[in-house]
Amino acid sequence: MINRREMIQRTAFVAASMTTPGLFAEELTRTSHQTEGPFYPNKLPLDTDNDLLIINDSITPAVGEVTHLTGRVLSASGEPVGNAVVEIWQVDNNGVYIHTEARNRDKLDANFQGFGRFLTNSKGEYYFRTIKPVQYGPRTSHIHLAVKKGAKRMLTTQIYTKGDPRNAKDRILNSLEDAKSREMLVAEYKPLAGSKPGELAVNFDVIIGTTPEDPNEDEGRILPRNRR
Repeated sequence: MINRREMIQRTAFVAASMTTPGLFAEELTRTSHQTEGPFYPNKLPLDTDNDLLIINDSITPAVGEVTHLTGRVLSASGEPVGNAVVEIWQVDNNGVYIHTEARNRDKLDANFQGFGRFLTNSKGEYYFRTIKPVQYGPRTSHIHLAVKKGAKRMLTTQIYTKGDPRNAKDRILNSLEDAKSREMLVAEYKPLAGSKPGELAVNFDVIIGTTPEDPNEDEGRILPRNRR
């Protein structure tokens, strides 16, 4: 037997569970960490907006397949994470990073920004205009992505290209033993309806935890010449 007060408390809790998002919901699978790599820009470009194809007021766009990258940043309970900074960086169409010590700097596309930032809205949404990634050395095609909340980086990962045959042998992607975790990092590039010929769209949702990452644990950040 329960008294009236206990019954009211239990009724209130059940009501809350029916209206509070994520209270009883199964946690979403978090997006897996992937190394930052050694070529996060060591000197940020003058333009760090979300359009990587045009630098400042230039009228000459970068070379490559125009791609519209969208997605949401969500908590493990499925709640949108607003006011989070999403960063992306990638090689240009010649396979060159904007890092000053990157390989083949003489082939750098000076019109490609190489790095961008976007502040998520109240729905956790982000958007970038960039190019479809190309192969980089022995690596399969990928875009680096990081999420920051305040001054803390919550996640560093990479977006891989569905259908790229090099995915099967990529050392970093396949460092994830769980097949589902690997599949979550692979995104499909599709023709963008109603756009200029050849433009693509790709969607990549990001599920983050509550604990910031420890950058000291990411050995992949070390430049190749400094590795032992």
